[in-house]
Amino acid sequence: MPRQHALKHRIDRSSAASVRSWEKPAAPIAKRMKSNAVLHMGWGRLIFAHTFEQQQAIAELLRGEQGGQRDVALYLRDPHVVVSLAPQELFLDPSHTFRLWLNEYRFGRARPQGVTIRRIHTAGDIAALNEIYAKRLMVQADPDYLWAHRRSRVMLYVVAEDAETGAILGGCAGADHQLFFHDPENGSSLWSLAVDPQSHHPGVGEALVRYLAEHYQALGRSYLDLSVMHDNAEAVNLYEKLGFRRVPVFCLKRKNTINEALYAPQQEWPSLNPYAQIIVREAQRRGIAVQVVDADESYFILSLGGRSVLCRESLTELTSAIAMSWCDDKRMTARLLRQQGLNVPDQITAHTADEALEFLAQHDRVVVKPARGEQGQGVAVDLTTPEEVQAALERARKVCDQAVVETMVAGMDLRIIVIDFKMIAAAVRKPPAIVGNGTHTVKELIEKLSRRRAAATGGESHIPLDEETHRCVLEAGYDWNKIVPRKGTVQVRKAANLHTGGTIHDVTAEVHPALQAAAEKAARTLNIPVVGLDFLVPDVGQPDYTIIEANERPGLANHEPQPTAERFIDLLFPQTRSL
Repeated sequence: MPRQHALKHRIDRSSAASVRSWEKPAAPIAKRMKSNAVLHMGWGRLIFAHTFEQQQAIAELLRGEQGGQRDVALYLRDPHVVVSLAPQELFLDPSHTFRLWLNEYRFGRARPQGVTIRRIHTAGDIAALNEIYAKRLMVQADPDYLWAHRRSRVMLYVVAEDAETGAILGGCAGADHQLFFHDPENGSSLWSLAVDPQSHHPGVGEALVRYLAEHYQALGRSYLDLSVMHDNAEAVNLYEKLGFRRVPVFCLKRKNTINEALYAPQQEWPSLNPYAQIIVREAQRRGIAVQVVDADESYFILSLGGRSVLCRESLTELTSAIAMSWCDDKRMTARLLRQQGLNVPDQITAHTADEALEFLAQHDRVVVKPARGEQGQGVAVDLTTPEEVQAALERARKVCDQAVVETMVAGMDLRIIVIDFKMIAAAVRKPPAIVGNGTHTVKELIEKLSRRRAAATGGESHIPLDEETHRCVLEAGYDWNKIVPRKGTVQVRKAANLHTGGTIHDVTAEVHPALQAAAEKAARTLNIPVVGLDFLVPDVGQPDYTIIEANERPGLANHEPQPTAERFIDLLFPQTRSL
């Protein structure tokens, strides 16, 4: 008998169908079930409410939640009654519960290439998973608790690992209800699913869900439950594709700062981009009034007491017109920084193609960019032939009538955020690359990666199918319609700008003090209170660097979980700073 059919027959859905989690079990069944079942998951407790006789006990447990934790009470028969026992402290979670009947589950035909799903093995696995939770603004798990319970049969944490690099791409946790409290419904559940927004592998989230579904199916469990926010359409689509269906199960949580957005939502402006949203949310959290002037262009006013500040994302009235013009003109930025002894590349303004080609002959490898511009528009990197330079000049002049040619500096692309003349965050930016599966063409893989990058960045990042992308694809030995072999990697852009598909990886804790000092000196030289400085470095832990640009309106949302928005509001309204 095929394995999936054998497993199917081990699961007796008919016997479980007579008992529902949201109904009170019959007396004989209740006797076999463990009373007052509470399972600690590392980030909080799962309170299985249907194992409690007294509603008051559930309310008291939630009220006793520890700081920095998120407790969840689920399978409540009368959630409204429990809320009524502490209405100022408890709330009904605005999430839906979905259930997968494991006797109906079907194995997936294809799994993501180059990805391994496994249990957590090391402390490094736990640290990497917590980093992903932080990026997703989720509650992190206590690493000591997870390490102590890494071999638990009741609580199962699994991670997705890049088979080549060993990087952790995502993870989730499972709870075995039957094993923990002798669940008469023979169930299990999935929690805290998260995928690194920088991952270029498709299907990681689906692979994690399937791993747990197949694990609990093999154990003979009847179903797998999960809770998902009511408006998370992308996740709901995935779960429904896998066969999950909504069930009338509700969750209760305690009102705290972690959950505040769920029970006391602030006014939302969907038209604001993620870079404005992160600032507006932090301002609202501190009681600062927000007035949106133009949502499409992300202009807003922050007001508290008698002080009002007009902002466009992270650009404010505190940045002078002079400082802004210095940053806007890449030639002026380089000239000012060079005068202060900071390292910048050799550079010319190419008034003619002959000047650009003469510069190429002197330096062998060059970069062409518009003298003014942002978001990587018109930038061409690592040009080595006269034909490439001339074509790049034409593209750059479509963005700005003056084009700059500068020496190509090899190294890692490092963005350092300086606020109030102090380094707050640093991240390595990597250019987009596709990974082949032996089936899809270069163009199809780029389009798939571009959709994932857009989903991970609120629509801010995508890979343009333009001349520069085509040049990089041709240089790698491919064309739009060529199929990339399984595990084959093709870098499709040379520049690492987020807006053209680049990914961002936090390295704040690893930055050499010399790089921090150079960034802070550059900010003071430009006399700009909020700035993103672009470095090229051989290694973030070494002192060598070259500063290539300064951005007067850096995207603070790109550097979560570093406290960029918090320090930005501290600068504008220091009286609201938390002590």
